[in-house]
Amino acid sequence: MSSRVRALMVCSVLVVALLAAAAFAPLPFTLAYPGSTANVLGADKGKQVITISGVPTRETSGQMRMTAIVATGPKVSAHFTDVVKGWFASDQAVMPRDSVYPVGDNEQQVAEHNMRDMRQSQSTATQAALAYLGDRAKGAKVDMRLEKIGGPSAGLMFALGVVDKVAGDGRGKDLTGGRTIAGTGAITPDGKVGVVGGVALKIQAAGRDGASVFLVPKGECADAEAGRPDGVRLIPVTTLAGAVDALKALNAGGKVPSC
Repeated sequence: MSSRVRALMVCSVLVVALLAAAAFAPLPFTLAYPGSTANVLGADKGKQVITISGVPTRETSGQMRMTAIVATGPKVSAHFTDVVKGWFASDQAVMPRDSVYPVGDNEQQVAEHNMRDMRQSQSTATQAALAYLGDRAKGAKVDMRLEKIGGPSAGLMFALGVVDKVAGDGRGKDLTGGRTIAGTGAITPDGKVGVVGGVALKIQAAGRDGASVFLVPKGECADAEAGRPDGVRLIPVTTLAGAVDALKALNAGGKVPSC
């Protein structure tokens, strides 16, 4: 055997070893999947998600469903093969671990962080909804309860739930039009809708749970379209007022924004 052949064999063995090591080496990524949804107009664990006192409220039909993703735990490492599979799969996504678990891998700290984000989301959603409603909500007290789902991305749907319970479309009808409306989006106290993560997975969760319409932050139309199931209509939004107007137009058969 010539020295050249021996050198090639040694190099081949080293390359195979390196590839094998890379395939099993932990990488700073997390795998995410379509998570749960919850109807903010209804009950969760036997308790109303949104309770409003101090002003008259309406009986509502249809559903307003907030959406979520579920991810592998903060201590679970993705490997090269997982990442490659996730890139090509439609029902999962590869996300930087720091974007999903910004406070590290302590599970208790992660849970507390997510619940703080959810409580802040509920607070800002309440402010946005009451500001939009104006005098119709003067004196209103809003309480929100939703267990075991954290993060800031339900703000838009919480705010829409408050608006629907207090005012509907302003003409005695529901914003939902009897449909199951789902969506995602962070919200500011002045009603601006911000982008969130995992939109392609959230719209799959929405379709799985019966939604026919999905409200998405306008800047994430492409991601939503990538995961959109058949039969789910996308409506881009930038503000709470714009989302309300879009739902009114949908119910009236008018012109509705599209991605």
